[in-house]
Amino acid sequence: MDTRLTMLTQWVRDLPGFDQATPEPVSGDASFRRYFRVSGNPHGTGAQPYIVMDAPPEHEDCHPFVAIAHHWRSLDIAVPDIVHEDLTRGFLLLEDFGDALMLGALNHTNADQLYGAAMDELVRIQQADDAPDYPLPAYDIALLDREMALFPDWLLTQQLGLTLSNGERALLDTTFAFLRESALAQPNVAVHRDYHSRNLLVRAGTTRPGVIDFQDAVRGPVTYDLVSLLKDCYIRWPEEHIDQWTDHFRLLSAEAGLHKADRDTFRQWLELMGMQRHLKAAGIFARLAIRDGKTGFLKDVPRTVGYLVEASSRQAALRHFHEWLTDTVVPPIEQQIGPVETFGQ
Repeated sequence: MDTRLTMLTQWVRDLPGFDQATPEPVSGDASFRRYFRVSGNPHGTGAQPYIVMDAPPEHEDCHPFVAIAHHWRSLDIAVPDIVHEDLTRGFLLLEDFGDALMLGALNHTNADQLYGAAMDELVRIQQADDAPDYPLPAYDIALLDREMALFPDWLLTQQLGLTLSNGERALLDTTFAFLRESALAQPNVAVHRDYHSRNLLVRAGTTRPGVIDFQDAVRGPVTYDLVSLLKDCYIRWPEEHIDQWTDHFRLLSAEAGLHKADRDTFRQWLELMGMQRHLKAAGIFARLAIRDGKTGFLKDVPRTVGYLVEASSRQAALRHFHEWLTDTVVPPIEQQIGPVETFGQ
């Protein structure tokens, strides 16, 4: 018996205008959160769809989501309105942005338009100050290192079964330090931290994407969310597209006063920031499979590691890491999961 769903159903039905509501599953995500759609008439103007978030308090803290949602919405960032909240039980009733994920809508005809709108929204996010009741945590050394450690801890040793020598661990330490220093050298902005095609919704009646899953936001490097968007773990675009979009955003964000980087500097920031993120993501996909039984995420590992192969090939300082990656890590991935995706290699 799903006692959480029973509690959630009763909670919704006790809200004005929702006495007949029957929650229908929408999705889960890479956490313990679940989402349901309900129909209600809280304003007496006719039934409308809403989303109910179920976030078990023993696993998920809703306070950051609520604080950021209220603050960002006040700054005209397209996050869902919170209609009702019960932080003690971990239930939220949210505005419904629909089901049209950017991932499913993207094609070669509309990519410029959709990415352009997503980058416009990202500039709004990056300009955001902190909520009075919730200053964003810093994307500091400890967090950067903890994220990169997911790669050896979960993908290499637990998923692929590799035993790392002292020399290999030293190589990883050197690589991680190089990536960390680049990240910390960038101007700081508000960072969504998971800004990609599965967390942006195409909405009827507006070109602006709906932004979700922002509860882990921090204050950190200016290129982090951009590389999440353009070097997406769930969809790949040719380098010429990424180059064009990157420079568009560089100019857009510079005009907003967020940095003063030239083209080469900004691209280097993006490349190295992408490597940090893809190390983290590849490790998380393995952890989701091993620890949480969510094996569907493994199929995204070859694409994610493909970004690492390509980016490291363009960095003279990472030549040894690149060679080790292609010789030692790629073969077991291809044997266990599938071909590593790269363009032009």
